[in-house]
Amino acid sequence: MYSEYPDIDLQKTGRHIKCMIRKAGFSVREIQEYLHLSCPQPIYRWFRGQTLPSLNHVYALSRLLHVHMEDLLVKKDKELWEDSIDSVQENQRERMLLYYRALCDAA
Repeated sequence: MYSEYPDIDLQKTGRHIKCMIRKAGFSVREIQEYLHLSCPQPIYRWFRGQTLPSLNHVYALSRLLHVHMEDLLVKKDKELWEDSIDSVQENQRERMLLYYRALCDAA
């Protein structure tokens, strides 16, 4: 049985999707055309963490970016009450995320 509900962090997922799209060299306009969207506003809402892409759009983006669907989503951080092993793993994950963000910002 699972002990936690795997909730998605909208803000971090939006930043992550934006970074992956930019890193792959695509513009918002190209993503809009690829997903057959009439305007770019949904993409900007994803980037700002206001909404998530639909399941169809997550699937299409995963194919375009050559990643698994789950790799586009960022899980919410774990609660503080977890044991120290999970805390250490979380700290390592946070350092990796900071490093990844720095790489994406530099691109």
